[in-house]
Amino acid sequence: MQLMGQRETRGYENCILAFAVMGAGALLMGFFFDFYFDMNDDTMMRDIMSGIYSGTPDGHNMQTLYPLGALIALCYRIYGAFPWYGAFLFLCQFGCFFLVGVRLCTLADTFFDQKQAVLAGDSTGGGIIYRRFAGKLLCLLSMTFFQWGIWLIHTVNVQYTITSGMLVGAAVFLFLTMQGGEVSGKGYKTLPVKVFLLGSLPSLLLFLLAFHLRSEMALLTLPFLGLAGLLGWWTDRPVSEGNNLRKYGGLLFLLLAGMGLSIGADSLAYGGEWRTFRQFFDDRTTIYDFYPEVISKQSSDAELEALGVSYGAQILLDNYNFGLDERIDAQMLSDVAAYAKEHVDGTRDWSADFKEKLLHYRYRSFHSGDAPYNFLVIFGYGTNLIAAVILSRRDIRNLAAAGAQLFLILAVRSALWLFVLMRGRDPERITHPLYLVEFSLLMGMFWWQLRHSRASTEARRLLCGAAAVLLLLSFWGLWKGFPAVRADQTKRQERNRDWEAIDAYCRAHPDTFYLEDVYSTVAFSGKLLERRENTLANYDIAGGWMCKSPLYREKLAAFDIEEAGEALALGKADFIMSDEEEGLRGLLWLAAFYAENGMDVLIEEYDRIGEDYGVYQVIPVSADGQYLREMKWEQ
Repeated sequence: MQLMGQRETRGYENCILAFAVMGAGALLMGFFFDFYFDMNDDTMMRDIMSGIYSGTPDGHNMQTLYPLGALIALCYRIYGAFPWYGAFLFLCQFGCFFLVGVRLCTLADTFFDQKQAVLAGDSTGGGIIYRRFAGKLLCLLSMTFFQWGIWLIHTVNVQYTITSGMLVGAAVFLFLTMQGGEVSGKGYKTLPVKVFLLGSLPSLLLFLLAFHLRSEMALLTLPFLGLAGLLGWWTDRPVSEGNNLRKYGGLLFLLLAGMGLSIGADSLAYGGEWRTFRQFFDDRTTIYDFYPEVISKQSSDAELEALGVSYGAQILLDNYNFGLDERIDAQMLSDVAAYAKEHVDGTRDWSADFKEKLLHYRYRSFHSGDAPYNFLVIFGYGTNLIAAVILSRRDIRNLAAAGAQLFLILAVRSALWLFVLMRGRDPERITHPLYLVEFSLLMGMFWWQLRHSRASTEARRLLCGAAAVLLLLSFWGLWKGFPAVRADQTKRQERNRDWEAIDAYCRAHPDTFYLEDVYSTVAFSGKLLERRENTLANYDIAGGWMCKSPLYREKLAAFDIEEAGEALALGKADFIMSDEEEGLRGLLWLAAFYAENGMDVLIEEYDRIGEDYGVYQVIPVSADGQYLREMKWEQ
């Protein structure tokens, strides 16, 4: 009872200590920086779930699974003034660090407890309280500087894909450092089934949350979570013992059941018109993300025309403003996507491509292009290898087992990286979470070696040495990253001034609907915790991943618009474009679209938004050169 009371007291102490460190870090970070959505994708998701996009909060944001989107949309319905989506991502990010911080404090408790002191030769346990508290501070200090030095850019510029990877990383670490198993005179004492499943519950819930937030990222990093389970099963000897089968089989069942129920609920929510649009969405993603050269201006017009893609439609696809043309539908994109796979993949030299990507993978693993993330992973492998050599105490079997585990992790990570590189889609929002989850796995394995070693003195020295190296890496990352993040935030503030001006202009003219050139408006991103007026916005980009969805149709219908291109010609909508894009591309492409539909038009700038954006009207011209409606600047 006394021991249980001590554990409960330490649990409260650890939570308070970790919360204080995380809270102070968040306040300090908020003093130096603003928290932003990293990309306009997250801003669009916020607008959909808050009701800005269609007028009513809705969970169909096409990126998260519907149950999560519906829950956030429900929060907006209850109290729309609060920034629920931004707060959710913020809590996910800092919550991951908080949970890891609590676990690190708990590990410090068990690592420097009375039993470890006795094993180290200190039978009186003198200095244990001091060493335990110092150990907690060392762990929290390392984690804090990791957040500031390694993960700062992703903490202040928040992206849902990266947040999903963070959740998986926390799940992996918490699973491998689960409390309960211990070394005794008879060997390693494993956890009972019920205790194991309850202890695994936080990791399970974190992964399912990551799966709801960004399924693709969760599935990509799932092999690392599987490796964590495999390593745990490996150490629970005998492997085929009944309790072990019930433990890991039960956990696998819960994981698959949770994923299956989530996918089932999502599929039901995206039935009917949404199912057709989802196919349109997937084909659009395939074309733009993996085969953009097929719709570029350098493509063969004859081949695209054979698929029903006219010259004007190709131009609209190339500059993303395909929402203006109703001929660009699900069938057309399906045909183009099928053609792209056959035309590009069919002529691809897979052998040469694999060799090229293999060399690129090796280069990225050891050079500074991906620093400090790749160096962090190298540190993780090196730390585990050194720990295995020192703690094995010439036990060849333990050393061989540790080497085999590290080799297995290396093999899995290599397969994942080659998969990503071969697809030709490796932005930082994919690669950085991959590094993080792998590092979490390696650090969990490192802690497992420390906790289950009888060489406590050497283990403590290894811990201090690893913390020192991690702090040095973090200091280096902070030295290079802090000025870069400040410069990035300055650019975001400048770009967002234009967006705020566009938003204010459109809302000041509620009788007109505004279509925005996609390339002119994709660089904007909103503040994470900004309170906004969640009322229907009278503007939308002329393309993008929600274009032609049921919500998009609902939005247009609210302004008595059936087709965007027709609305421009009828004067129900006007077009917003930046001077930079107008100078690069001009507006002949827009006139060409109408010419293909048998209509001559005049495209005239009639107003300005700030210094960099023009507002254009499309005016039909008759055969004898007469304007078929008045110009707005003449009214």
